[in-house]
Amino acid sequence: LHLLRGINIAVPRNMTQAAGFYNTLLQADEPALVIESLNGYRIKEDLPSNLGEFCLPLGEIEVLKEGTDITLVSYGSTLRLVEEAARELTLQGISAEVIDIQTLIPFDQSQQLKESIAKTNRVLIIDEDVPGGASAYILQQLLDVQDIFPLLDHAPQTLTAQAHRPAYGRDGDYFSTPSVDDIFEKAYAIMYESNPSRFPAL
Repeated sequence: LHLLRGINIAVPRNMTQAAGFYNTLLQADEPALVIESLNGYRIKEDLPSNLGEFCLPLGEIEVLKEGTDITLVSYGSTLRLVEEAARELTLQGISAEVIDIQTLIPFDQSQQLKESIAKTNRVLIIDEDVPGGASAYILQQLLDVQDIFPLLDHAPQTLTAQAHRPAYGRDGDYFSTPSVDDIFEKAYAIMYESNPSRFPAL
């Protein structure tokens, strides 16, 4: 990420999104990178009738699930885990807003993330990069560019992969990168610290 400043970087969560970004970028005269999600190839999606035509804008987030208690920010294949964790949080009375940032560069040009955090007052950033990678970049953008600090009732948190290369196989992946359990537990811990009487310790 840090070696690619000046290049558009799209991080689609599935292959339909990837097609939309390719269509946009092929019309532009700018360098770009589309990071395809490996797990996205395993998802069965409806084939758009305008596959080679529809375009997705750069620098815009997408709210996948609205919520009022905590904002969960992610991108790429990790989003499926975040959405599952958000469903489990709902069963515990926690309303999580799930946001796909869609592009790292440019990043949320209309500052919609700030609007979400103004509503929830809490944010957790989840990604599969190592500590200090994309999650740190996202947090820097939120703190320094969007000035979210006055809006927060709890310290902003990140949840990343372990500080090593992912291990092989599904078991190795589970222990190397954030899992649904990790996301649920981290988000619940934030809510517990904010209101322990409403959300008792697990």
